[in-house]
Amino acid sequence: MSIIDVAMKRYSTKSFDPTKTISDDVVEKLKQLLRYSPSSVNIQPWYFIIAQSSDAKQRMAKSTAANYAFNTPKILDASHVILFCSKTNVDTAYMNKILEQEAFDGRYALDEHKTMMAGARDFFVNYHRNTQKDLSQWLKNQTFINLGSFLMGAAALGVDAVPMEGMDFAILDREFTLTEQGLEPIAMVALGYRAVDDFNAELTKSRLPEKEVMTVI
Repeated sequence: MSIIDVAMKRYSTKSFDPTKTISDDVVEKLKQLLRYSPSSVNIQPWYFIIAQSSDAKQRMAKSTAANYAFNTPKILDASHVILFCSKTNVDTAYMNKILEQEAFDGRYALDEHKTMMAGARDFFVNYHRNTQKDLSQWLKNQTFINLGSFLMGAAALGVDAVPMEGMDFAILDREFTLTEQGLEPIAMVALGYRAVDDFNAELTKSRLPEKEVMTVI
């Protein structure tokens, strides 16, 4: 299947079959997708809480009990649910951890390349911290890149998914003590396999015409 076929195939699943579970080997591939997403200067400012047990999904669903009940079945009937969290800050220790992991993984053929990368990462982090004063938002932007990449990857693996922001993030913050860990919840993705009566499965995909969204110069 080509990447265009995957893009045309994937859609936001509105109803999951609660009897179908994602196999362990596919779950491991989904975890790899989460880890290997691109991010600016490889900053990787994300953390994921993956609910696979019924009790864990119930904890996730607490955030939809009041004003977002329309999302509750998506969480409870899904095979797995992932809470995407973003770091609210990154410090020197964290950036050094990334740098040393890169060196361990063989990213740098020469020591000066490692020094250059450290300088570039420090520059962009401090640019957003001190000049743009939007570091937290910039870190969230990188996590949203991950989410978009993940949705395409899940579809390529034959897994149905729906991204959700309709939930009480304050409840999730308390439930999983996120603030204390320097994290902020930004979205949730329910994963599994569509129910036979999912009304959205066969509807035509609709997007604005090319001429309205791009200019080739």
